Amino acid sequence: MNEHTPHQTAPEEHTPNRRSGTLRSVFIGLVLLIAIAAASAYAGYSSGMQQRQSAAATQTAADIQRQYELGLQDLESKRYDLARQRFEFVLEHDPNYPGAVDKLAEAMLALNATATPTVVPTPTVTPTPDSRGEQELFTQAQAALQDEDWDTAIDTLLALRKRNPAYETVKVDDMLYIALRNRGVQKILQEADLEGGTYDLALAERFGPLDAEAKSYRTWVSLYVTGASFWEIDWGQAAYYFGQVAPLAPNLRDASGMTASQRYLIAVQHYADYLMDNKEWCKAEEQYNIAQSLGADVGKNLTRAHNKCSPPTKTPAPTTPTPESAPQNPTPTPETYP
Repeated sequence: MNEHTPHQTAPEEHTPNRRSGTLRSVFIGLVLLIAIAAASAYAGYSSGMQQRQSAAATQTAADIQRQYELGLQDLESKRYDLARQRFEFVLEHDPNYPGAVDKLAEAMLALNATATPTVVPTPTVTPTPDSRGEQELFTQAQAALQDEDWDTAIDTLLALRKRNPAYETVKVDDMLYIALRNRGVQKILQEADLEGGTYDLALAERFGPLDAEAKSYRTWVSLYVTGASFWEIDWGQAAYYFGQVAPLAPNLRDASGMTASQRYLIAVQHYADYLMDNKEWCKAEEQYNIAQSLGADVGKNLTRAHNKCSPPTKTPAPTTPTPESAPQNPTPTPETYP
């Protein structure tokens, strides 16, 4: 009987292989998803880093271009020393900046020509030698520092250094640092000469590291100058940079006489108007709120931006409730009899 019994194949014979293949596919899919997620995260990080680096490079390039253009104006107006300072700043940050080397040479030639004019010698006139000795110059420089006469102190110390470079080297360096540092701060805070003040601080830094306060002044000037470079060109950028400096140095100003706080208010208002014109209602509302907090009268525009950003929702009219109708009993069907 066993020989004639048909052989039956178990239906579960290939089930383990199918399950193994399914698990392998799921695992491979998970690995691919994780790889894609990691690649996306890295791409986002790289993109963010590139954007920050690009923004920093753009700001530096704008500062360099502005200093070069101001140097051209100074050169044309025969302010040769200031022009020299600006072109040196440009070349310090970008040695290959087009035309900067030639313009610096032009400024230096003009300085030498004006500093050493050609004088027809007269036999009867003999130059009076400078009889001041090193100690006298040193004492005069000390007195000028005590009186906070920074210009006289610097000029006297430079004369001393020219006469005898080895005289009290460390003390002269310290005195030059103090005079240049304080004159730079004075130009920034009192004379509205931001570029000249920044240059003095850069010279002071050659004799020693700047203190935290002086570094703050230099940072504020950089923010102010960068914001001014966007003035009437990009109100959003102008508002951003003056928004950084105004809370820290509200009275900081340049030759225009406009303080950082005044520029911030004007920039915010113009930026809000620009956003309104481009129908970016919610961003405009935010900027108008800032302008109002700074004392601007922007009530109407603020209300309009607010209504456009968050339009009032219409309340649905109340409906009269319908009384529930009592359920009607169905009419009984009469029984029929055969």
